[in-house]
Amino acid sequence: MEKITQYRRYIRQIFEEYARLPMSDEQIKREVLFDTEHDRYQLLVVGWKGHERFHGSILHVDIIGEQIWIQYDGTETGIANELVALGVPKEDIVLAFHAPYKRKYTGFGVVPV
Repeated sequence: MEKITQYRRYIRQIFEEYARLPMSDEQIKREVLFDTEHDRYQLLVVGWKGHERFHGSILHVDIIGEQIWIQYDGTETGIANELVALGVPKEDIVLAFHAPYKRKYTGFGVVPV
């Protein structure tokens, strides 16, 4: 359980760092959503630019079992690399945005079928 608690801290740390980055338009905000009961985490962009609505996911991460599943990553750096830099073993990170048959080639975690 300590490992999961640490993974939650890492996810929160990374998401909050991204949320603090300045936006080019002050009408558009980043929102961090943490559901620690179900281990689902998202970083969203929400707001208006003129008459255009902005609402979407920048990052979506789940903890499933004892692995961090990256469902979506819209960052330049890649949250997987940031998690590895913090000490998360690559086998504990699943790039869920890749098809299951491709995951064995990513160098990150795979899920037994």
